[in-house]
Amino acid sequence: MVKAYLRYEPAISFGVIASPDGNITYDPSGRHLLAPALEKISIWDLKKGLSTKTFAPSTSRASHALAVTSVASSSSPSTSIASGHADGSIRLWDCERGTCEATLNGHKSAVTVLQYNPAGSFLASGGKDCDIIIWDVIGEAGLFRLRGHRDQVTDLVFIDSGKKLVTCSKDKFLRVWDLETQHCLQIVGGHRSEIWSLDVDPKGRFLVCGSADPELRFYHIRQEAGEEAENWSKWDVLKPFGEIQRQGKDRVATLRFNSLGSLLACQVAGRTVEIYRVLDETEAVRKAKRRINRKKKDKSLAKESTEGDLNGTIVDPVPSMEVTVSDVFKVLHVLRASKKIVSIAFSPLPSPKDSLASLSLSLNNNMLETYLIDANKASKIYSIELPGHRSVIRSVTLNPEGNLLLSTSHNAVKIWNPSTGMCLRTIESGYGLCSAFVPGNRYALVGTRTGSLEIVDVGSGTTIEGVEAHTGQIKSIVPIPDEDGSVSGNGFVTGADDNDVKFWEYQLVQRPGHDSKQLSVTNVRTLKMDDSVVSLCVSPDGKYVAVALLGDNKVKVFYLDTLKLFLSLHGHSLPVFCMDISSDGDLIVTGSADKTLKIWGLDFGDIHKTIFAHADSVMDVKFVKNTHYVFSVGKDRLVKYWDADKFELLLTLEGHHAEIWCLTVSSRGDFIVTGSHDRSIRRWDRTEEPFFLEEEKEKRLEEMFESDLDNADNRYAPPESVPEEGSVGLAGKKTKETVTATDAIIDALDTAEEETKRIEQQKEEERNGKGGVFQPNVLMRGMSPSEYVLHSVSSVPTNDLEQTLLALPFSDALKLMSYLKEWALIPGQVELVSRICTGLVQIHHNQLSATPSARPLLTTLKDTFYQRVKDCKDTIGFNLAAMDYIKELLVMKSDAPFRDADAKLKEIRMLLSKRADPTQVTERRKKKRQKTSAETQIKA
Repeated sequence: MVKAYLRYEPAISFGVIASPDGNITYDPSGRHLLAPALEKISIWDLKKGLSTKTFAPSTSRASHALAVTSVASSSSPSTSIASGHADGSIRLWDCERGTCEATLNGHKSAVTVLQYNPAGSFLASGGKDCDIIIWDVIGEAGLFRLRGHRDQVTDLVFIDSGKKLVTCSKDKFLRVWDLETQHCLQIVGGHRSEIWSLDVDPKGRFLVCGSADPELRFYHIRQEAGEEAENWSKWDVLKPFGEIQRQGKDRVATLRFNSLGSLLACQVAGRTVEIYRVLDETEAVRKAKRRINRKKKDKSLAKESTEGDLNGTIVDPVPSMEVTVSDVFKVLHVLRASKKIVSIAFSPLPSPKDSLASLSLSLNNNMLETYLIDANKASKIYSIELPGHRSVIRSVTLNPEGNLLLSTSHNAVKIWNPSTGMCLRTIESGYGLCSAFVPGNRYALVGTRTGSLEIVDVGSGTTIEGVEAHTGQIKSIVPIPDEDGSVSGNGFVTGADDNDVKFWEYQLVQRPGHDSKQLSVTNVRTLKMDDSVVSLCVSPDGKYVAVALLGDNKVKVFYLDTLKLFLSLHGHSLPVFCMDISSDGDLIVTGSADKTLKIWGLDFGDIHKTIFAHADSVMDVKFVKNTHYVFSVGKDRLVKYWDADKFELLLTLEGHHAEIWCLTVSSRGDFIVTGSHDRSIRRWDRTEEPFFLEEEKEKRLEEMFESDLDNADNRYAPPESVPEEGSVGLAGKKTKETVTATDAIIDALDTAEEETKRIEQQKEEERNGKGGVFQPNVLMRGMSPSEYVLHSVSSVPTNDLEQTLLALPFSDALKLMSYLKEWALIPGQVELVSRICTGLVQIHHNQLSATPSARPLLTTLKDTFYQRVKDCKDTIGFNLAAMDYIKELLVMKSDAPFRDADAKLKEIRMLLSKRADPTQVTERRKKKRQKTSAETQIKA
């Protein structure tokens, strides 16, 4: 009988607040902050410090390919959110319901930037494939692809009410695109290095872009298409305005205006954000006048000093009245964070009283911070850091009951609830490399990089004692079990790279200032080794201790009571990083930096099998209790499940985005927990679903074949030529889904054709008096042939329809076009039929022109479609006009006193911000003094 196993599947992941691959932004309401968390998007309530909702893609693909690289939210009244991923896909989410509305495939590599147009109906995306794609958010389909950049697109922004698009790239150029005519209007150069970000102020007056150059470049934006201003060429949209020297030397990472346009934030690739104050036209003109007056005084003084000199210099004429970039933008603050800043986002909501704006930061140490910016300083008001580690997770340990999880990193120990992912305690500590729970679950032990052994009180969340146990890094802490396999107070063993294996016992001591006794440890024995100890483990019956050494790559097994050598296991070509002994004491498995697992017999030390397990170093390995099933993790991001008796790979679990450092298995084997370099902790649960070994092998072969099929075009096709300047292409791309959809349409056409022939044959027999009872095809589910084909075509996602039709052979395309006339008479299918007809005519234009049998079909479709599309257009136009009329009636009848409250509130806040400006306050005081002095002179 074939043996069945139980499947393990991903359950929850926690510990990530904000991953460093994507940008943060606010949701459409402006109340919550969106932060990418590896393949998920977390919505944070900054005041409460809690994640209120999480968006995660439901797919079986590898999670590291779905890492969120860009996030955008619509500024329109809709609740749409877009996320770009590392595999080039874009997902549209409904923020209120938390559901994925559509998946858009078009980019061939990671999406780097997303931006909604002001109306929220279009979405522009840029990627590492150098392309920009415009998507119809409502229709959930790609419109067109813009080509022209020679390197990764780094940022983009809509201007002119969404009619034009400005993009920047690492190729050092800005491009202005006209979205109505779909061509490039202007190419702007001048930068000496890669351009990383740009933005436009809310009023659409200025565009600013930043690179690794020491200055920010500003441009004027043409306000109207027909504007013929002075020094403007006919087709130019951007005109240089000036430059401002930046404060820092690092390259620019992000540039953003706040919602009112009064502040500009320049985040550099470091720890600082430079905040500039944006003055309005009146203030800018006043500042320009003061600058010119100062120049006049300087020139008059210079003229007086040269009056007696025969060789006096010629004084330049007084400069004309012209507002420069320095008159509009001035440095307000330089905000310094504790760690490197990944991205920034201004809150779109009105700022609190006596402040200008609130700015949120995501840091590369897994933190979110929010600062309140006023005229005098920038102060931190919120910080989210508790639900995650600041650095790599080096060890994870479960207590025997499986209801507490302990994890260590470079400066903290955290206690988690593994069922919910909730952080219960955060305890400051040294750099913990290993950990273990003390029997009773009241205390825990942490071994640090400095060699100290820390005793942690789990209940109070404090470190009660630090013992200088070793002079080197402590690599392993293993409790000593009883003979029956249970862990009691027998003590524990530590191994470090100071060549010592030390045995410890627990004891309770009375410390001064404490009423009750507290735990302490005492070293009772020491085993000297010839080399650094990399790993160690104790057999479940407490009989043996196995020690892995660094220099000779050996594993030495000693008797625990006498410390005499029992076995020496040699065979690995690189150091052994991890090992474990089965519950029955029969097997010991070792994992090494040579990427292999070795299974040994513990009775004679004979090697049973060598398995090439991972594509990189094996970092941890654990037996499931009371079985010979083994879990292993490695630097290749994979968790693998093995049968140590049959030496077969059972499952491969994908999910982590970086190297996996540690692993722990529950005492019942119902779940495992892994910790990774990506700062995430993931729990994998055993399900009741059985699987068979042969089925899993076939599935892995199919996945391997499909991955090779995806890369076949890139592998054997000649490299693509450089696209033409400002060329336009199709938005979508060929995927497995489009190929499957094409096959489904072809099958539906063949089934419908056979059914049509059967119906005609039945009718012929009935005319001849030989007809019987007609038995329809059960696969068509009671639908007619036309309805069955329409159902198959309608099930194709809107974004994939173009690529699906592109893969359809010409003969099948003719069959599909024969149904279009009948479908066009259905009121709700006019748009779909029009898209199908237009796509097929564009794809097969030459073949249709050369096929005589297709001409009558095209003529019929032409007459039918024109009238149907016209009727549909008239209906939509009538409905829109009626809605506008109803809206006007409601506005006229409305007596709501707060109809314009939002606009008035913005005006009041703008006035308050002007009054809060210290420079304006001093100017008003000076004018007041001058006025009072003039009045006193007149009275005198």
